[in-house]
Amino acid sequence: MSRKIAVKLIMELRANGLSQSSIARSRHMSKTSVNEVFRIAEEQHLSYDDIKDQSSGEAYHLFFPYKHAEETVYTLPDYDYVHNELTKVGVTLKILWQEYRDKCSATSHLGVGYTKFCNGYRDEVERKKLTNHLTHKPGVIAEVDWSGKTQKLIDQITGDEIKVYLFVGTLPYSQYTYVEPCLDMKQNTWLNCHVHMFEYFGGSTVRTICDNLKVGVVSHPKEGEIILTEAYEALGDHYCTAIMPAPVRKPKAKASVEGSVGKIATAVIAKLRNNVYYRLTDLKVDVLAALKAFNNRPFQKRQGSRTEIYDTIEHACLRPLPVHPYEAVTWFYNKKIYSDCHIIFEKNHYSCPYQFVGKQADLRVGDSFIEIYCHNERIASHHRFPYYAIDLWSTHDEDLPESFKQAEWNQERFIKEAQEMGDSTLEVIHRIFENTRLPERAYNPSLSVLKLAKKYTSLRLENACEMALKTHRSPRYKHIKPILVSGEDILYAKDRDAAHKAETASTTGFIRGASYYGGYDND
Repeated sequence: MSRKIAVKLIMELRANGLSQSSIARSRHMSKTSVNEVFRIAEEQHLSYDDIKDQSSGEAYHLFFPYKHAEETVYTLPDYDYVHNELTKVGVTLKILWQEYRDKCSATSHLGVGYTKFCNGYRDEVERKKLTNHLTHKPGVIAEVDWSGKTQKLIDQITGDEIKVYLFVGTLPYSQYTYVEPCLDMKQNTWLNCHVHMFEYFGGSTVRTICDNLKVGVVSHPKEGEIILTEAYEALGDHYCTAIMPAPVRKPKAKASVEGSVGKIATAVIAKLRNNVYYRLTDLKVDVLAALKAFNNRPFQKRQGSRTEIYDTIEHACLRPLPVHPYEAVTWFYNKKIYSDCHIIFEKNHYSCPYQFVGKQADLRVGDSFIEIYCHNERIASHHRFPYYAIDLWSTHDEDLPESFKQAEWNQERFIKEAQEMGDSTLEVIHRIFENTRLPERAYNPSLSVLKLAKKYTSLRLENACEMALKTHRSPRYKHIKPILVSGEDILYAKDRDAAHKAETASTTGFIRGASYYGGYDND
């Protein structure tokens, strides 16, 4: 059976000012379907106000009545019965659907599938506004925020306190909650917490309500379109959840998470207040244990617990997770591809095709990977080295020219070229290699120095190297080039040669020419 067009959702987003293309892109819908809903709405002068009190199924039938006939062959479930049964501990939508299918088979009727059964129940809850024990629709909303209260770690060396922030995510229907301690509130941390939250919930929701944080929201005007950060919008697309910031200064728009924050402060922070933690991993273990107890605790004014309501009802209504989790990425622009066919990122080296040597590249960096782009085209990808690694090389053989593969690119080659230019140049190259742990690490700085001879001549480079050696233990390109640009090497060479001549004259005395003695005439 083909999937129904989400008429009510499209009309709601249309009423919020979203364009057809924006709705299709953000909700992963067919643009043709979105256009069809817009067309029918305009032809029949329908607005969201006309259908907001209807269920999703009723709104669909209003827009596409000719398709309703195809569905009347099914015997629909008694959703009032389903709703009442779900209040009993241990009863799930899956169990009720199986009982419903068995009853249909026994009476030779055709029953709907499990997905349609769940969607129908959700529509019934919406249509009849069943709020005797439900304040939200299951699987529709997740609310996220940072807790105002924090925890702490102790630095084992200095004894200083390190502030730990708490990310809190809540499913309002069941009040099932997720908490994660973090060392910062930066964008990648914020995004990764969402990933971990959806994994903890075992699915994603239709909408995710957040606060107006700079790491997620670029602009939230009173009128007009809300603008999310590119990364936050990408996360929403990946999990098919609409990121919807709450209205500014209106905490009731995300009351569940606001309430959970206060309860979490008591259930988690207060419970662990006497514990001392030196590692974030240890704190996370205890937070999860306290969180489990919090979710399992029975409600005071409602039957069951957060975990029971989540397990029996809400989990089945969540959207399935994508095959691969979203990975937060950061872009780094204008990174040079050096002559050794590598770019440098975090003091490590990643190869690029040799055809791009000398060009500027952009890096798309995730927690586990690095992708290299040139002119908006991906030219290489690598596994990212861990943050503590230094001077490691990730090299694809196909990225290197044949000359590299034939071992012509080596230390001996640089030494030989430097030797031809002079002793000072040779000494500079020697010191570059001596001060690197890997010979390959010295290739680029050595070549950068030797290339200066093409523009300024070998003689000037030799003089500049001689000057640099007097003031730097291991001179590099950044020390030598300014000498050549300013012409200091020329003045230095003149002064040095003049001093050398003066020293020679003082040690040998004044020597008259042969013509003074008439030597040529007496030959």
